[in-house]
Amino acid sequence: MRGANLLITGAAGGMGRMYAERAVAEHAASVTLWDRDAPALARTVEELAAASQGRTRIHSYVVDLADLGSIAKHAQKVRKEVGNPDVLINNAGIVRGNRYFWQTDNGEDTRPTMQVNALAPMYVTREFLPGMIGDAYRPARIVNIASAAGTLANPRMATYAASKAALIGWSESLRLELEQADHTNVKVTTVTPSYISTGMFAGARGPVLAPILEPEFVVERVWRAMLAGKPLLELPWSVGLSRALRGILPTRLFDRVVGDGFGVYRSMERFTGR
Repeated sequence: MRGANLLITGAAGGMGRMYAERAVAEHAASVTLWDRDAPALARTVEELAAASQGRTRIHSYVVDLADLGSIAKHAQKVRKEVGNPDVLINNAGIVRGNRYFWQTDNGEDTRPTMQVNALAPMYVTREFLPGMIGDAYRPARIVNIASAAGTLANPRMATYAASKAALIGWSESLRLELEQADHTNVKVTTVTPSYISTGMFAGARGPVLAPILEPEFVVERVWRAMLAGKPLLELPWSVGLSRALRGILPTRLFDRVVGDGFGVYRSMERFTGR
Protein backbone atom coordinates (compact mmCIF):
# COMPACT_ATOMS: atom_id res chain seq x y z
CA MET A 1 0.00 0.00 0.00
CA ARG A 2 3.01 2.26 0.35
CA GLY A 3 2.74 5.15 -2.11
CA ALA A 4 -0.80 4.30 -3.25
CA ASN A 5 -3.77 6.67 -3.45
CA LEU A 6 -6.99 5.37 -1.87
CA LEU A 7 -10.60 6.50 -1.98
CA ILE A 8 -13.07 5.10 0.54
CA THR A 9 -16.81 5.72 0.65
CA GLY A 10 -18.68 5.69 3.95
CA ALA A 11 -15.38 6.58 5.59
CA ALA A 12 -16.34 8.82 8.53
CA GLY A 13 -16.69 5.91 10.93
CA GLY A 14 -17.05 2.18 11.34
CA MET A 15 -15.23 -0.07 8.91
CA GLY A 16 -14.66 2.71 6.41
CA ARG A 17 -12.58 4.54 8.97
CA MET A 18 -10.75 1.32 9.83
CA TYR A 19 -9.72 0.85 6.20
CA ALA A 20 -8.39 4.40 6.22
CA GLU A 21 -6.41 3.71 9.39
CA ARG A 22 -4.83 0.66 7.75
CA ALA A 23 -3.85 2.73 4.72
CA VAL A 24 -2.24 5.39 6.90
CA ALA A 25 -0.39 2.75 8.92
CA GLU A 26 1.03 1.31 5.69
CA HIS A 27 2.16 4.75 4.48
CA ALA A 28 -0.24 5.29 1.60
CA ALA A 29 0.48 8.44 -0.37
CA SER A 30 -3.05 9.76 0.10
CA VAL A 31 -6.38 8.70 1.56
CA THR A 32 -9.56 10.35 0.31
CA LEU A 33 -12.65 10.00 2.47
CA TRP A 34 -16.23 10.34 1.23
CA ASP A 35 -19.14 10.50 3.65
CA ARG A 36 -22.34 12.49 4.15
CA ASP A 37 -21.76 13.02 7.91
CA ALA A 38 -19.73 16.24 7.91
CA PRO A 39 -18.96 16.45 11.68
CA ALA A 40 -17.85 12.80 11.91
CA LEU A 41 -15.83 13.22 8.74
CA ALA A 42 -14.02 16.23 10.17
CA ARG A 43 -13.13 14.34 13.35
CA THR A 44 -11.85 11.37 11.37
CA VAL A 45 -9.69 13.58 9.15
CA GLU A 46 -8.17 15.31 12.19
CA GLU A 47 -7.30 12.03 13.88
CA LEU A 48 -5.95 10.38 10.72
CA ALA A 49 -3.80 13.42 9.99
CA ALA A 50 -2.32 13.24 13.49
CA ALA A 51 -1.63 9.52 13.10
CA SER A 52 0.01 9.92 9.70
CA GLN A 53 2.46 12.61 10.92
CA GLY A 54 2.61 14.02 7.42
CA ARG A 55 3.44 10.75 5.67
CA THR A 56 -0.06 10.42 4.16
CA ARG A 57 -2.15 13.24 2.70
CA ILE A 58 -5.72 13.13 4.01
CA HIS A 59 -8.53 14.55 1.89
CA SER A 60 -12.25 14.59 2.61
CA TYR A 61 -15.43 15.44 0.72
CA VAL A 62 -18.97 15.57 2.05
CA VAL A 63 -20.84 13.43 -0.47
CA ASP A 64 -24.34 12.02 -0.24
CA LEU A 65 -24.11 8.92 -2.42
CA ALA A 66 -27.88 8.89 -2.85
CA ASP A 67 -27.38 12.02 -4.95
CA LEU A 68 -25.93 10.49 -8.08
CA GLY A 69 -25.20 13.89 -9.62
CA SER A 70 -23.06 14.76 -6.62
CA ILE A 71 -20.86 11.73 -7.32
CA ALA A 72 -19.79 13.09 -10.72
CA LYS A 73 -19.16 16.56 -9.30
CA HIS A 74 -16.96 15.34 -6.45
CA ALA A 75 -15.16 12.78 -8.60
CA GLN A 76 -14.07 15.63 -10.84
CA LYS A 77 -12.78 17.50 -7.79
CA VAL A 78 -10.83 14.44 -6.63
CA ARG A 79 -9.16 13.99 -10.01
CA LYS A 80 -8.19 17.66 -10.05
CA GLU A 81 -7.14 18.11 -6.41
CA VAL A 82 -5.81 14.66 -5.47
CA GLY A 83 -5.42 12.55 -8.58
CA ASN A 84 -7.00 9.30 -9.67
CA PRO A 85 -7.13 6.63 -6.92
CA ASP A 86 -5.18 3.39 -7.20
CA VAL A 87 -7.49 1.71 -4.71
CA LEU A 88 -11.24 2.25 -4.51
CA ILE A 89 -13.20 0.75 -1.61
CA ASN A 90 -16.96 0.96 -2.15
CA ASN A 91 -17.84 0.58 1.50
CA ALA A 92 -20.88 2.82 2.05
CA GLY A 93 -24.24 1.15 2.55
CA ILE A 94 -27.63 1.64 4.20
CA VAL A 95 -30.33 -0.73 5.40
CA ARG A 96 -34.03 -0.37 6.12
CA GLY A 97 -35.27 -3.40 8.01
CA ASN A 98 -37.76 -5.12 10.31
CA ARG A 99 -40.62 -4.45 7.91
CA TYR A 100 -42.15 -6.47 5.13
CA PHE A 101 -41.76 -5.00 1.66
CA TRP A 102 -45.35 -3.78 1.43
CA GLN A 103 -44.83 -1.84 4.66
CA THR A 104 -41.91 0.16 3.22
CA ASP A 105 -42.03 3.47 1.38
CA ASN A 106 -40.77 3.86 -2.18
CA GLY A 107 -39.28 7.28 -1.57
CA GLU A 108 -37.91 6.81 1.93
CA ASP A 109 -36.80 3.19 1.70
CA THR A 110 -36.59 1.57 -1.73
CA ARG A 111 -35.09 4.41 -3.75
CA PRO A 112 -32.26 5.42 -1.37
CA THR A 113 -31.36 1.79 -0.63
CA MET A 114 -30.95 1.00 -4.32
CA GLN A 115 -29.15 4.28 -5.00
CA VAL A 116 -26.59 3.97 -2.20
CA ASN A 117 -26.03 0.21 -2.23
CA ALA A 118 -26.27 -0.62 -5.93
CA LEU A 119 -26.08 2.44 -8.17
CA ALA A 120 -23.52 4.50 -6.24
CA PRO A 121 -20.70 1.91 -6.45
CA MET A 122 -21.30 1.68 -10.20
CA TYR A 123 -21.28 5.45 -10.62
CA VAL A 124 -18.19 5.95 -8.44
CA THR A 125 -16.28 3.17 -10.15
CA ARG A 126 -17.20 4.43 -13.60
CA GLU A 127 -15.72 7.81 -12.70
CA PHE A 128 -12.32 6.45 -11.71
CA LEU A 129 -11.92 3.18 -13.62
CA PRO A 130 -10.69 4.74 -16.90
CA GLY A 131 -7.77 6.26 -14.98
CA MET A 132 -6.95 2.91 -13.40
CA ILE A 133 -7.02 1.19 -16.78
CA GLY A 134 -4.99 3.95 -18.41
CA ASP A 135 -1.91 3.29 -16.29
CA ALA A 136 -1.46 -0.36 -17.26
CA TYR A 137 1.80 -0.75 -15.33
CA ARG A 138 0.40 0.44 -11.98
CA PRO A 139 -1.48 -2.09 -9.84
CA ALA A 140 -5.03 -1.01 -8.99
CA ARG A 141 -7.75 -2.47 -6.79
CA ILE A 142 -11.53 -2.14 -6.53
CA VAL A 143 -13.24 -3.56 -3.44
CA ASN A 144 -17.03 -3.83 -3.40
CA ILE A 145 -18.53 -4.50 0.02
CA ALA A 146 -21.70 -6.45 -0.71
CA SER A 147 -23.47 -8.80 1.69
CA ALA A 148 -24.44 -12.41 2.20
CA ALA A 149 -27.99 -11.07 1.87
CA GLY A 150 -27.27 -10.65 -1.82
CA THR A 151 -26.76 -14.40 -2.17
CA LEU A 152 -29.64 -15.57 0.02
CA ALA A 153 -33.20 -14.26 0.26
CA ASN A 154 -34.26 -13.13 3.73
CA PRO A 155 -37.58 -11.79 5.06
CA ARG A 156 -37.76 -8.18 6.29
CA MET A 157 -34.90 -6.97 4.08
CA ALA A 158 -36.21 -7.47 0.55
CA THR A 159 -34.90 -4.22 -0.92
CA TYR A 160 -31.54 -4.52 0.85
CA ALA A 161 -31.13 -8.06 -0.49
CA ALA A 162 -32.03 -6.84 -3.98
CA SER A 163 -29.50 -4.01 -3.79
CA LYS A 164 -26.71 -6.31 -2.71
CA ALA A 165 -27.61 -8.96 -5.30
CA ALA A 166 -27.32 -6.24 -7.94
CA LEU A 167 -23.96 -5.17 -6.53
CA ILE A 168 -22.63 -8.73 -6.60
CA GLY A 169 -23.76 -9.33 -10.17
CA TRP A 170 -22.20 -6.09 -11.37
CA SER A 171 -18.97 -6.56 -9.40
CA GLU A 172 -18.37 -10.07 -10.68
CA SER A 173 -19.20 -9.05 -14.26
CA LEU A 174 -16.80 -6.11 -14.00
CA ARG A 175 -14.03 -8.43 -12.82
CA LEU A 176 -14.58 -10.72 -15.81
CA GLU A 177 -14.73 -7.80 -18.24
CA LEU A 178 -11.39 -6.46 -17.02
CA GLU A 179 -9.81 -9.89 -17.38
CA GLN A 180 -11.32 -10.42 -20.83
CA ALA A 181 -10.09 -7.01 -22.00
CA ASP A 182 -6.61 -7.78 -20.60
CA HIS A 183 -6.66 -4.94 -18.06
CA THR A 184 -5.04 -7.27 -15.56
CA ASN A 185 -3.50 -4.51 -13.49
CA VAL A 186 -6.98 -3.79 -12.07
CA LYS A 187 -8.26 -6.46 -9.68
CA VAL A 188 -11.83 -6.54 -8.35
CA THR A 189 -12.70 -8.12 -5.00
CA THR A 190 -16.33 -8.80 -4.09
CA VAL A 191 -17.01 -9.20 -0.36
CA THR A 192 -20.14 -10.95 0.96
CA PRO A 193 -20.11 -10.87 4.78
CA SER A 194 -22.93 -11.87 7.09
CA TYR A 195 -23.97 -9.54 9.93
CA ILE A 196 -21.19 -7.37 11.36
CA SER A 197 -21.33 -5.76 14.80
CA THR A 198 -20.93 -2.15 13.66
CA GLY A 199 -24.38 -1.01 14.79
CA MET A 200 -25.80 -1.03 11.28
CA PHE A 201 -27.51 -4.35 12.01
CA ALA A 202 -28.13 -3.86 15.73
CA GLY A 203 -30.72 -6.33 16.98
CA ALA A 204 -30.18 -8.84 14.17
CA ARG A 205 -29.41 -12.38 15.28
CA GLY A 206 -26.66 -14.47 13.74
CA PRO A 207 -27.99 -17.71 12.21
CA VAL A 208 -26.52 -21.11 13.02
CA LEU A 209 -22.94 -21.36 11.66
CA ALA A 210 -22.93 -17.60 10.95
CA PRO A 211 -22.19 -15.71 14.19
CA ILE A 212 -22.12 -11.91 14.25
CA LEU A 213 -18.72 -10.87 12.89
CA GLU A 214 -16.36 -8.45 14.59
CA PRO A 215 -15.41 -5.51 12.33
CA GLU A 216 -11.69 -5.87 13.09
CA PHE A 217 -11.76 -9.44 11.79
CA VAL A 218 -13.62 -8.43 8.63
CA VAL A 219 -11.30 -5.49 7.88
CA GLU A 220 -8.24 -7.71 8.28
CA ARG A 221 -9.62 -10.35 5.90
CA VAL A 222 -10.82 -7.78 3.36
CA TRP A 223 -7.46 -6.01 3.42
CA ARG A 224 -5.57 -9.22 2.76
CA ALA A 225 -7.96 -10.22 -0.02
CA MET A 226 -7.68 -6.78 -1.61
CA LEU A 227 -3.87 -6.79 -1.63
CA ALA A 228 -3.85 -10.29 -3.13
CA GLY A 229 -6.47 -9.39 -5.74
CA LYS A 230 -8.74 -12.20 -4.55
CA PRO A 231 -11.95 -12.28 -6.62
CA LEU A 232 -14.41 -13.28 -3.90
CA LEU A 233 -14.37 -13.17 -0.10
CA GLU A 234 -17.22 -14.89 1.75
CA LEU A 235 -17.43 -14.39 5.52
CA PRO A 236 -17.86 -16.63 7.39
CA TRP A 237 -17.26 -19.88 5.51
CA SER A 238 -20.91 -20.87 5.96
CA VAL A 239 -21.96 -18.19 3.47
CA GLY A 240 -20.42 -20.31 0.73
CA LEU A 241 -22.08 -23.41 2.16
CA SER A 242 -25.51 -21.75 2.09
CA ARG A 243 -24.92 -20.65 -1.49
CA ALA A 244 -23.98 -24.22 -2.48
CA LEU A 245 -27.02 -25.71 -0.72
CA ARG A 246 -29.26 -23.18 -2.46
CA GLY A 247 -28.12 -24.57 -5.78
CA ILE A 248 -28.56 -28.21 -4.76
CA LEU A 249 -31.69 -28.41 -2.62
CA PRO A 250 -35.24 -27.95 -3.88
CA THR A 251 -36.59 -24.57 -2.83
CA ARG A 252 -39.04 -25.81 -0.17
CA LEU A 253 -36.43 -28.12 1.37
CA PHE A 254 -33.90 -25.30 1.42
CA ASP A 255 -36.47 -23.09 3.16
CA ARG A 256 -36.91 -25.69 5.90
CA VAL A 257 -33.28 -26.69 6.35
CA VAL A 258 -31.42 -23.39 5.97
CA GLY A 259 -34.09 -20.72 6.24
CA ASP A 260 -35.98 -22.13 9.22
CA GLY A 261 -33.57 -24.74 10.61
CA PHE A 262 -30.50 -22.50 10.62
CA GLY A 263 -32.58 -19.47 11.65
CA VAL A 264 -31.75 -17.32 8.63
CA TYR A 265 -35.37 -16.36 7.95
CA ARG A 266 -35.85 -15.18 11.56
CA SER A 267 -32.59 -13.27 11.89
CA MET A 268 -34.13 -9.82 11.26
CA GLU A 269 -37.17 -10.11 13.55
CA ARG A 270 -35.53 -8.05 16.33
CA PHE A 271 -33.58 -5.68 14.08
CA THR A 272 -33.40 -2.08 15.30
CA GLY A 273 -30.42 -0.65 13.41
CA ARG A 274 -28.53 2.41 14.58
